[in-house]
Amino acid sequence: MRDHLTHFAVATRFTLIEHGRNQFAMALVVVFIPVWTTLAFAVMPDTPARMRLRATGEALAPHGNELTSISGALNAVTLITGFMMFAATFSGSGFDRRLAMAGYPRAHLVLAKVTALALISAAVAAYATAVACLVWTPRQPLLLAAALFCAGLTYGALGVGFGCLLRREVEGMFAILMTSIIDLALQNPISSSGADSPILRLLPSYGAMQASTTAGFSTNPVPGHLAIQLLWFTGAALIGLFAFHRRTRNTLLRRTRTHQPFTTPAAEHA
Repeated sequence: MRDHLTHFAVATRFTLIEHGRNQFAMALVVVFIPVWTTLAFAVMPDTPARMRLRATGEALAPHGNELTSISGALNAVTLITGFMMFAATFSGSGFDRRLAMAGYPRAHLVLAKVTALALISAAVAAYATAVACLVWTPRQPLLLAAALFCAGLTYGALGVGFGCLLRREVEGMFAILMTSIIDLALQNPISSSGADSPILRLLPSYGAMQASTTAGFSTNPVPGHLAIQLLWFTGAALIGLFAFHRRTRNTLLRRTRTHQPFTTPAAEHA
């Protein structure tokens, strides 16, 4: 048991160190979230936008700028968590392969990535919720934070999958950017006339969008839509797990054939 905890702790520490070195991502968290959320609120007109909230069945008429700020917060959280997990996975691919070849348990590497993703998503979601509450007053701030957290988990898992499957950095960045833009733009009734289409239920952030909109303008709980978002996270995580297994499989086979002993991760990382 102690060995398992040690392997997990070491892998998590190196994963968090890798994220901490991404100064551009840190700057995005600090600057991009308040700028995007504030601009969405300040620039968009406050004309009421009539809509039917699928999560509760209520007919609502929220101010357009408040509705757009929710979409902006979701867009910022999904982009940042997706970028951070993709960048860490893509840049650390060689290190992961060396660890696998040296005999480091891949299960602990996966758990470390999931732990880092959860911590990052929680921090970014809490920050985005605090910014939104400074700009205007959602009716359920905790539900808004939960929705942003679940959306961050989903796109972070997608970032891991893209980082394992795609061969060039620009491909992953473009994939995350376009996925988030298409996903959220189609669900915003301000920018899309088809926001009521049932097809939108198949989009990656549908559950989070419904939950966050409910958090902004209703007092009803919507645990089912948070569960939908967690199902999306599970699916994205399975894709990332498959991609990670595929990426490290060949190195593990080489290690088995050559019977290489395990070496210290710190030495490999250095």
